[in-house]
Amino acid sequence: MIAGTGSGCGKTTVTCGILNALVDRGVRTSAFKCGPDYIDPMFHTEITGIKSRNLDTFLLGDNNLKYLLDKNSVGNDISFIEGVMGFYDGLGNDGRHSSYSISRLTGTPVVLVVNPKGMALSIAAIINGFRDFMPENNIKGVIINSVSPGLYQMYKPMIEEKTGIRVLGFLPPMPEAVIESRHLGLVTAEEIKDIRKKLNIMAKNAEEFIDIDALVGLAQTAGAMEYDKVSVRKKYSCNIAVAKDKAFCFYYEDSLELLREMGAELTYFSPLEDKSLPENIQGLILGGGYPELYAEKLSSNKTMLKSIKDTLSEGLPTYAECGGFMYLQQSISNKQNNKYPMTGVLDGNSTMCERLTRFGYTTLIAKEDNLFCKKGESINAHEFHYSDSDNNGNGFESVKPEGKRKWKCIFASDTLFAGYPHIHFYGNTKFAESFLQKCCNFSKHI
Repeated sequence: MIAGTGSGCGKTTVTCGILNALVDRGVRTSAFKCGPDYIDPMFHTEITGIKSRNLDTFLLGDNNLKYLLDKNSVGNDISFIEGVMGFYDGLGNDGRHSSYSISRLTGTPVVLVVNPKGMALSIAAIINGFRDFMPENNIKGVIINSVSPGLYQMYKPMIEEKTGIRVLGFLPPMPEAVIESRHLGLVTAEEIKDIRKKLNIMAKNAEEFIDIDALVGLAQTAGAMEYDKVSVRKKYSCNIAVAKDKAFCFYYEDSLELLREMGAELTYFSPLEDKSLPENIQGLILGGGYPELYAEKLSSNKTMLKSIKDTLSEGLPTYAECGGFMYLQQSISNKQNNKYPMTGVLDGNSTMCERLTRFGYTTLIAKEDNLFCKKGESINAHEFHYSDSDNNGNGFESVKPEGKRKWKCIFASDTLFAGYPHIHFYGNTKFAESFLQKCCNFSKHI
Protein backbone atom coordinates (compact mmCIF):
# COMPACT_ATOMS: atom_id res chain seq x y z
CA MET A 1 0.00 0.00 0.00
CA ILE A 2 1.15 3.49 -0.89
CA ALA A 3 -0.28 5.60 1.94
CA GLY A 4 0.29 9.21 2.92
CA THR A 5 0.46 11.63 5.81
CA GLY A 6 -2.52 13.52 4.35
CA SER A 7 -4.26 14.66 1.19
CA GLY A 8 -1.89 16.50 -1.12
CA CYS A 9 1.31 14.75 -0.01
CA GLY A 10 1.72 13.06 -3.39
CA LYS A 11 0.23 9.55 -3.00
CA THR A 12 -1.31 9.54 -6.46
CA THR A 13 1.83 10.83 -8.18
CA VAL A 14 4.00 8.26 -6.43
CA THR A 15 1.53 5.46 -7.08
CA CYS A 16 1.18 6.33 -10.77
CA GLY A 17 4.95 6.57 -11.19
CA ILE A 18 5.51 3.16 -9.61
CA LEU A 19 2.68 1.49 -11.53
CA ASN A 20 3.99 2.85 -14.82
CA ALA A 21 7.56 1.80 -14.03
CA LEU A 22 6.39 -1.75 -13.29
CA VAL A 23 4.33 -1.91 -16.48
CA ASP A 24 7.35 -0.70 -18.45
CA ARG A 25 9.27 -3.62 -16.92
CA GLY A 26 6.61 -6.02 -18.20
CA VAL A 27 5.21 -6.72 -14.73
CA ARG A 28 1.46 -7.47 -14.79
CA THR A 29 0.20 -5.09 -12.13
CA SER A 30 -3.24 -4.69 -10.57
CA ALA A 31 -4.19 -1.54 -8.68
CA PHE A 32 -6.74 -0.62 -6.04
CA LYS A 33 -7.92 2.54 -4.30
CA CYS A 34 -8.88 2.83 -0.64
CA GLY A 35 -12.20 4.57 -0.13
CA PRO A 36 -15.01 5.60 -2.48
CA ASP A 37 -13.06 7.83 -4.90
CA TYR A 38 -13.76 7.29 -8.61
CA ILE A 39 -11.03 9.40 -10.20
CA ASP A 40 -7.74 7.90 -9.00
CA PRO A 41 -8.75 4.43 -10.26
CA MET A 42 -9.16 5.95 -13.75
CA PHE A 43 -5.45 6.85 -13.71
CA HIS A 44 -4.51 3.39 -12.44
CA THR A 45 -6.51 1.81 -15.27
CA GLU A 46 -4.97 4.12 -17.88
CA ILE A 47 -1.51 2.97 -16.78
CA THR A 48 -1.97 -0.76 -16.22
CA GLY A 49 -4.64 -1.57 -18.79
CA ILE A 50 -6.38 -3.52 -16.01
CA LYS A 51 -9.50 -2.10 -14.35
CA SER A 52 -8.64 -0.59 -10.97
CA ARG A 53 -11.01 -1.41 -8.10
CA ASN A 54 -12.16 0.33 -4.91
CA LEU A 55 -11.58 -1.11 -1.45
CA ASP A 56 -13.87 0.42 1.18
CA THR A 57 -14.77 -1.34 4.41
CA PHE A 58 -17.82 0.85 5.00
CA LEU A 59 -19.32 0.22 1.56
CA LEU A 60 -18.24 -3.42 1.19
CA GLY A 61 -17.76 -4.91 4.64
CA ASP A 62 -14.59 -6.71 5.75
CA ASN A 63 -15.23 -10.08 4.13
CA ASN A 64 -16.30 -8.75 0.74
CA LEU A 65 -13.33 -6.39 0.64
CA LYS A 66 -10.90 -9.27 1.16
CA TYR A 67 -12.77 -11.37 -1.40
CA LEU A 68 -12.59 -8.63 -4.06
CA LEU A 69 -8.93 -7.85 -3.37
CA ASP A 70 -8.02 -11.50 -3.79
CA LYS A 71 -10.35 -12.09 -6.76
CA ASN A 72 -9.01 -9.10 -8.68
CA SER A 73 -5.37 -9.90 -7.93
CA VAL A 74 -5.49 -13.40 -9.40
CA GLY A 75 -3.35 -13.73 -12.52
CA ASN A 76 -1.29 -10.62 -11.80
CA ASP A 77 2.29 -10.44 -10.58
CA ILE A 78 1.79 -7.74 -7.97
CA SER A 79 -0.98 -5.58 -6.53
CA PHE A 80 -0.71 -1.99 -5.29
CA ILE A 81 -3.28 -0.22 -3.11
CA GLU A 82 -3.34 3.57 -3.09
CA GLY A 83 -4.43 4.99 0.25
CA VAL A 84 -6.97 7.72 0.91
CA MET A 85 -6.41 11.02 2.77
CA GLY A 86 -4.03 10.57 5.71
CA PHE A 87 -3.18 6.97 6.65
CA TYR A 88 -5.35 6.93 9.80
CA ASP A 89 -8.19 9.12 8.52
CA GLY A 90 -11.57 7.39 8.53
CA LEU A 91 -14.54 7.48 10.90
CA GLY A 92 -14.32 8.25 14.60
CA ASN A 93 -11.23 8.16 16.77
CA ASP A 94 -10.14 4.59 16.09
CA GLY A 95 -9.19 4.66 12.40
CA ARG A 96 -12.27 2.79 11.17
CA HIS A 97 -12.66 2.67 7.38
CA SER A 98 -9.22 4.22 6.85
CA SER A 99 -6.20 3.10 4.85
CA TYR A 100 -4.81 1.88 8.17
CA SER A 101 -7.83 -0.34 8.79
CA ILE A 102 -7.55 -1.85 5.30
CA SER A 103 -3.81 -2.52 5.62
CA ARG A 104 -4.43 -4.19 8.96
CA LEU A 105 -7.42 -6.20 7.69
CA THR A 106 -5.57 -7.48 4.63
CA GLY A 107 -2.07 -7.77 6.09
CA THR A 108 -0.68 -5.40 3.46
CA PRO A 109 2.76 -3.83 4.02
CA VAL A 110 2.66 -0.03 3.88
CA VAL A 111 5.01 2.55 2.41
CA LEU A 112 4.32 6.05 3.71
CA VAL A 113 4.64 9.01 1.34
CA VAL A 114 5.87 12.18 3.05
CA ASN A 115 6.39 15.69 1.74
CA PRO A 116 8.96 17.47 3.93
CA LYS A 117 8.35 20.97 2.57
CA GLY A 118 9.32 23.50 5.23
CA MET A 119 10.91 20.84 7.45
CA ALA A 120 14.26 19.30 8.21
CA LEU A 121 14.58 17.05 11.30
CA SER A 122 10.88 17.51 12.07
CA ILE A 123 9.95 15.13 9.24
CA ALA A 124 11.52 12.30 11.25
CA ALA A 125 9.29 13.18 14.20
CA ILE A 126 6.23 13.00 11.96
CA ILE A 127 7.27 9.59 10.59
CA ASN A 128 7.86 8.30 14.12
CA GLY A 129 4.45 9.58 15.09
CA PHE A 130 2.76 7.66 12.27
CA ARG A 131 4.70 4.49 13.04
CA ASP A 132 3.91 4.55 16.77
CA PHE A 133 0.37 5.95 16.69
CA MET A 134 -1.64 2.72 16.38
CA PRO A 135 -0.74 -0.99 16.62
CA GLU A 136 -0.19 -3.34 13.69
CA ASN A 137 0.03 -0.51 11.20
CA ASN A 138 2.39 -2.40 8.85
CA ILE A 139 4.45 0.72 8.01
CA LYS A 140 7.62 -0.74 6.50
CA GLY A 141 9.11 2.08 4.46
CA VAL A 142 9.02 5.71 3.42
CA ILE A 143 9.11 7.51 0.07
CA ILE A 144 9.90 11.23 0.09
CA ASN A 145 7.99 13.33 -2.42
CA SER A 146 8.96 16.56 -4.13
CA VAL A 147 12.61 16.96 -3.08
CA SER A 148 15.79 17.47 -5.08
CA PRO A 149 18.45 14.74 -5.27
CA GLY A 150 20.68 16.88 -3.07
CA LEU A 151 18.09 17.29 -0.33
CA TYR A 152 17.29 13.58 -0.51
CA GLN A 153 20.86 12.82 0.42
CA MET A 154 20.29 14.82 3.61
CA TYR A 155 16.86 13.38 4.43
CA LYS A 156 17.53 9.68 3.84
CA PRO A 157 20.25 9.01 6.46
CA MET A 158 18.62 11.38 8.94
CA ILE A 159 15.23 9.64 8.72
CA GLU A 160 16.71 6.14 8.85
CA GLU A 161 18.84 7.03 11.87
CA LYS A 162 16.04 8.70 13.83
CA THR A 163 13.21 6.31 12.93
CA GLY A 164 14.74 2.98 11.99
CA ILE A 165 12.44 2.93 8.96
CA ARG A 166 13.95 2.30 5.55
CA VAL A 167 13.70 5.13 3.02
CA LEU A 168 12.94 3.57 -0.37
CA GLY A 169 13.52 6.57 -2.57
CA PHE A 170 12.06 9.89 -3.61
CA LEU A 171 10.48 11.82 -6.45
CA PRO A 172 11.72 15.26 -7.49
CA PRO A 173 9.36 18.13 -8.27
CA MET A 174 7.78 17.46 -11.69
CA PRO A 175 5.95 20.63 -12.78
CA GLU A 176 5.61 19.27 -16.32
CA ALA A 177 3.65 16.28 -14.99
CA VAL A 178 1.20 18.13 -12.74
CA ILE A 179 -2.42 16.98 -13.07
CA GLU A 180 -4.95 19.73 -12.56
CA SER A 181 -7.76 19.59 -9.99
CA ARG A 182 -11.32 20.88 -9.79
CA HIS A 183 -14.31 20.67 -7.45
CA LEU A 184 -14.53 16.85 -7.26
CA GLY A 185 -10.77 16.20 -7.28
CA LEU A 186 -8.34 15.58 -10.11
CA VAL A 187 -9.35 16.09 -13.72
CA THR A 188 -10.11 12.64 -15.16
CA ALA A 189 -7.46 10.81 -17.20
CA GLU A 190 -9.64 10.83 -20.33
CA GLU A 191 -9.75 14.64 -20.35
CA ILE A 192 -5.96 15.19 -20.30
CA LYS A 193 -4.67 15.36 -23.87
CA ASP A 194 -1.03 14.75 -22.93
CA ILE A 195 -1.77 12.19 -20.22
CA ARG A 196 0.67 9.64 -21.62
CA LYS A 197 3.48 12.22 -21.63
CA LYS A 198 2.80 13.12 -17.99
CA LEU A 199 2.63 9.48 -16.92
CA ASN A 200 5.87 8.68 -18.74
CA ILE A 201 7.62 11.48 -16.86
CA MET A 202 6.38 10.03 -13.57
CA ALA A 203 7.52 6.55 -14.62
CA LYS A 204 11.00 7.72 -15.65
CA ASN A 205 11.55 9.43 -12.32
CA ALA A 206 10.13 6.52 -10.33
CA GLU A 207 12.43 4.08 -12.11
CA GLU A 208 15.43 6.31 -11.50
CA PHE A 209 14.83 7.46 -7.94
CA ILE A 210 12.62 4.83 -6.21
CA ASP A 211 13.84 1.35 -5.25
CA ILE A 212 11.26 -0.60 -7.26
CA ASP A 213 12.96 -3.93 -6.48
CA ALA A 214 12.61 -3.24 -2.75
CA LEU A 215 8.88 -2.57 -3.20
CA VAL A 216 8.46 -5.85 -5.07
CA GLY A 217 10.27 -7.64 -2.27
CA LEU A 218 8.11 -5.94 0.34
CA ALA A 219 4.94 -7.04 -1.48
CA GLN A 220 6.14 -10.64 -1.28
CA THR A 221 5.99 -10.49 2.52
CA ALA A 222 2.18 -10.13 2.48
CA GLY A 223 0.47 -13.25 3.78
CA ALA A 224 -2.60 -15.05 2.48
CA MET A 225 -6.03 -13.72 3.45
CA GLU A 226 -8.88 -15.77 4.88
CA TYR A 227 -12.43 -14.94 3.82
CA ASP A 228 -15.72 -16.52 2.77
CA LYS A 229 -16.19 -16.58 -0.99
CA VAL A 230 -19.17 -14.57 -2.18
CA SER A 231 -21.65 -16.77 -4.03
CA VAL A 232 -22.88 -15.25 -7.29
CA ARG A 233 -25.47 -17.08 -9.42
CA LYS A 234 -25.87 -16.47 -13.14
CA LYS A 235 -29.65 -16.62 -13.22
CA TYR A 236 -30.78 -13.45 -15.00
CA SER A 237 -30.84 -12.56 -18.69
CA CYS A 238 -31.32 -8.93 -19.65
CA ASN A 239 -29.64 -6.07 -21.50
CA ILE A 240 -28.91 -2.93 -19.47
CA ALA A 241 -27.91 0.39 -21.02
CA VAL A 242 -25.12 2.17 -19.09
CA ALA A 243 -24.35 5.87 -19.68
CA LYS A 244 -20.61 6.26 -20.24
CA ASP A 245 -18.96 9.45 -21.46
CA LYS A 246 -17.27 12.56 -20.04
CA ALA A 247 -20.48 13.63 -18.28
CA PHE A 248 -21.22 10.20 -16.74
CA CYS A 249 -18.07 8.32 -15.80
CA PHE A 250 -18.26 7.42 -12.09
CA TYR A 251 -18.75 3.67 -11.71
CA TYR A 252 -17.44 1.00 -9.39
CA GLU A 253 -16.09 -1.67 -11.70
CA ASP A 254 -16.91 -4.48 -9.28
CA SER A 255 -20.55 -3.35 -9.16
CA LEU A 256 -20.82 -3.54 -12.94
CA GLU A 257 -18.98 -6.85 -13.03
CA LEU A 258 -21.37 -8.29 -10.44
CA LEU A 259 -24.29 -7.52 -12.77
CA ARG A 260 -22.47 -9.23 -15.63
CA GLU A 261 -21.67 -12.26 -13.49
CA MET A 262 -25.37 -12.50 -12.60
CA GLY A 263 -26.18 -12.68 -16.31
CA ALA A 264 -26.75 -9.09 -17.44
CA GLU A 265 -25.35 -7.74 -20.68
CA LEU A 266 -24.18 -4.12 -20.39
CA THR A 267 -24.51 -1.85 -23.42
CA TYR A 268 -22.69 1.48 -23.12
CA PHE A 269 -24.02 4.66 -24.68
CA SER A 270 -23.38 8.42 -24.52
CA PRO A 271 -26.07 10.90 -23.44
CA LEU A 272 -23.78 13.57 -24.90
CA GLU A 273 -23.26 12.11 -28.36
CA ASP A 274 -25.94 9.48 -29.11
CA LYS A 275 -29.38 10.46 -30.34
CA SER A 276 -31.36 7.91 -28.34
CA LEU A 277 -31.13 5.00 -25.91
CA PRO A 278 -29.84 1.70 -27.32
CA GLU A 279 -32.52 -0.61 -28.69
CA ASN A 280 -33.79 -3.75 -26.98
CA ILE A 281 -32.81 -2.80 -23.43
CA GLN A 282 -34.53 -3.90 -20.24
CA GLY A 283 -32.77 -1.60 -17.78
CA LEU A 284 -30.89 1.69 -17.51
CA ILE A 285 -28.01 2.91 -15.34
CA LEU A 286 -27.08 6.60 -15.19
CA GLY A 287 -23.93 6.97 -13.09
CA GLY A 288 -22.32 9.98 -11.52
CA GLY A 289 -19.86 12.34 -13.13
CA TYR A 290 -19.87 15.93 -14.33
CA PRO A 291 -23.23 16.73 -15.97
CA GLU A 292 -22.88 20.30 -14.70
CA LEU A 293 -19.78 20.81 -16.90
CA TYR A 294 -21.62 19.54 -19.97
CA ALA A 295 -25.09 20.83 -19.11
CA GLU A 296 -25.47 22.91 -22.27
CA LYS A 297 -24.58 20.02 -24.57
CA LEU A 298 -26.74 17.55 -22.61
CA SER A 299 -29.64 19.98 -22.77
CA SER A 300 -29.25 20.54 -26.51
CA ASN A 301 -29.43 16.79 -27.25
CA LYS A 302 -33.23 16.92 -27.43
CA THR A 303 -33.69 13.52 -29.04
CA MET A 304 -31.82 11.78 -26.21
CA LEU A 305 -33.77 13.68 -23.56
CA LYS A 306 -37.03 12.62 -25.22
CA SER A 307 -35.89 9.03 -25.67
CA ILE A 308 -35.10 8.71 -21.97
CA LYS A 309 -38.29 10.38 -20.80
CA ASP A 310 -40.51 8.35 -23.13
CA THR A 311 -38.81 5.04 -22.30
CA LEU A 312 -38.91 5.61 -18.53
CA SER A 313 -42.61 6.48 -18.80
CA GLU A 314 -43.08 2.92 -20.08
CA GLY A 315 -41.64 1.56 -16.83
CA LEU A 316 -38.00 0.87 -17.78
CA PRO A 317 -36.17 -0.14 -14.54
CA THR A 318 -33.71 2.70 -13.92
CA TYR A 319 -30.87 3.27 -11.45
CA ALA A 320 -29.56 6.87 -11.40
CA GLU A 321 -27.12 8.24 -8.85
CA CYS A 322 -25.70 11.70 -8.27
CA GLY A 323 -25.00 13.13 -11.76
CA GLY A 324 -27.45 10.66 -13.28
CA PHE A 325 -30.09 11.77 -10.78
CA MET A 326 -29.47 15.42 -11.72
CA TYR A 327 -29.92 14.51 -15.39
CA LEU A 328 -33.35 12.98 -14.69
CA GLN A 329 -34.64 16.17 -13.07
CA GLN A 330 -36.17 19.25 -14.67
CA SER A 331 -32.97 21.29 -14.93
CA ILE A 332 -29.34 21.86 -13.88
CA SER A 333 -28.07 25.36 -13.03
CA ASN A 334 -24.32 26.01 -13.14
CA LYS A 335 -22.31 28.45 -11.03
CA GLN A 336 -23.07 31.23 -13.49
CA ASN A 337 -26.79 30.65 -12.78
CA ASN A 338 -27.39 29.46 -16.32
CA LYS A 339 -30.32 27.05 -16.20
CA TYR A 340 -30.38 24.12 -18.62
CA PRO A 341 -33.43 21.87 -19.11
CA MET A 342 -32.81 18.15 -18.64
CA THR A 343 -35.03 15.08 -19.15
CA GLY A 344 -37.80 16.20 -16.79
CA VAL A 345 -38.49 12.65 -15.67
CA LEU A 346 -38.41 13.83 -12.04
CA ASP A 347 -39.70 16.99 -10.43
CA GLY A 348 -36.85 19.08 -9.09
CA ASN A 349 -33.95 21.28 -10.12
CA SER A 350 -30.26 20.94 -9.30
CA THR A 351 -28.05 23.94 -8.56
CA MET A 352 -24.29 24.13 -8.07
CA CYS A 353 -23.12 25.12 -4.57
CA GLU A 354 -19.95 26.63 -3.12
CA ARG A 355 -19.21 23.68 -0.84
CA LEU A 356 -19.76 19.96 -0.48
CA THR A 357 -23.34 19.02 0.43
CA ARG A 358 -24.15 16.14 2.83
CA PHE A 359 -20.61 14.86 2.31
CA GLY A 360 -19.53 11.45 3.62
CA TYR A 361 -20.70 7.99 4.58
CA THR A 362 -24.33 7.22 5.32
CA THR A 363 -26.73 4.28 5.55
CA LEU A 364 -29.85 4.17 3.37
CA ILE A 365 -32.97 2.54 4.86
CA ALA A 366 -35.95 1.92 2.58
CA LYS A 367 -39.26 3.45 3.65
CA GLU A 368 -41.25 1.39 1.12
CA ASP A 369 -40.74 -1.55 -1.24
CA ASN A 370 -38.89 -0.40 -4.36
CA LEU A 371 -36.76 -1.36 -7.37
CA PHE A 372 -33.81 -2.43 -5.19
CA CYS A 373 -35.25 -3.78 -1.95
CA LYS A 374 -38.10 -4.29 0.49
CA LYS A 375 -39.20 -1.78 3.12
CA GLY A 376 -36.72 -1.67 6.05
CA GLU A 377 -33.80 -3.14 4.10
CA SER A 378 -30.62 -1.08 3.94
CA ILE A 379 -27.29 -0.48 2.22
CA ASN A 380 -24.30 1.69 3.08
CA ALA A 381 -23.64 4.63 0.77
CA HIS A 382 -21.49 7.70 0.21
CA GLU A 383 -22.23 11.27 -0.91
CA PHE A 384 -19.76 13.64 -2.58
CA HIS A 385 -21.22 16.52 -4.59
CA TYR A 386 -21.06 20.29 -4.95
CA SER A 387 -24.68 20.60 -6.03
CA ASP A 388 -28.06 20.22 -4.38
CA SER A 389 -31.62 19.72 -5.54
CA ASP A 390 -34.80 21.37 -4.37
CA ASN A 391 -36.37 17.89 -4.41
CA ASN A 392 -34.20 14.97 -3.26
CA GLY A 393 -37.00 12.41 -2.97
CA ASN A 394 -38.28 10.62 0.13
CA GLY A 395 -38.14 6.89 -0.63
CA PHE A 396 -35.27 6.23 1.80
CA GLU A 397 -34.04 7.58 5.11
CA SER A 398 -30.36 8.46 5.13
CA VAL A 399 -28.69 7.98 8.53
CA LYS A 400 -25.16 9.14 9.32
CA PRO A 401 -22.89 6.57 11.01
CA GLU A 402 -23.02 8.36 14.37
CA GLY A 403 -26.82 8.27 14.18
CA LYS A 404 -27.26 11.93 15.10
CA ARG A 405 -28.26 13.17 11.66
CA LYS A 406 -30.81 11.77 9.24
CA TRP A 407 -32.84 12.99 6.28
CA LYS A 408 -35.09 11.76 3.50
CA CYS A 409 -33.71 11.08 0.02
CA ILE A 410 -34.06 8.96 -3.13
CA PHE A 411 -36.89 8.80 -5.63
CA ALA A 412 -37.88 5.16 -5.20
CA SER A 413 -40.60 3.17 -6.89
CA ASP A 414 -41.06 -0.28 -8.35
CA THR A 415 -39.10 0.83 -11.42
CA LEU A 416 -36.80 3.59 -10.13
CA PHE A 417 -33.93 4.26 -7.71
CA ALA A 418 -32.62 7.82 -8.20
CA GLY A 419 -30.78 10.14 -5.81
CA TYR A 420 -27.48 11.67 -4.80
CA PRO A 421 -26.00 8.78 -2.73
CA HIS A 422 -23.52 6.41 -4.38
CA ILE A 423 -23.86 2.73 -3.53
CA HIS A 424 -21.79 -0.38 -4.25
CA PHE A 425 -23.74 -3.53 -5.12
CA TYR A 426 -21.30 -5.65 -3.09
CA GLY A 427 -22.55 -3.72 -0.06
CA ASN A 428 -25.80 -5.69 -0.40
CA THR A 429 -25.94 -8.08 -3.36
CA LYS A 430 -29.70 -8.46 -2.88
CA PHE A 431 -30.05 -4.95 -4.34
CA ALA A 432 -28.40 -6.16 -7.56
CA GLU A 433 -30.58 -9.27 -7.66
CA SER A 434 -33.77 -7.26 -7.21
CA PHE A 435 -32.74 -4.80 -9.93
CA LEU A 436 -31.99 -7.57 -12.43
CA GLN A 437 -35.20 -9.43 -11.61
CA LYS A 438 -37.21 -6.26 -12.34
CA CYS A 439 -35.28 -5.85 -15.62
CA CYS A 440 -36.15 -9.43 -16.58
CA ASN A 441 -39.80 -8.81 -15.70
CA PHE A 442 -39.79 -5.71 -17.90
CA SER A 443 -38.44 -7.72 -20.83
CA LYS A 444 -41.50 -9.94 -20.66
CA HIS A 445 -43.69 -6.93 -21.39
CA ILE A 446 -41.87 -5.61 -24.45
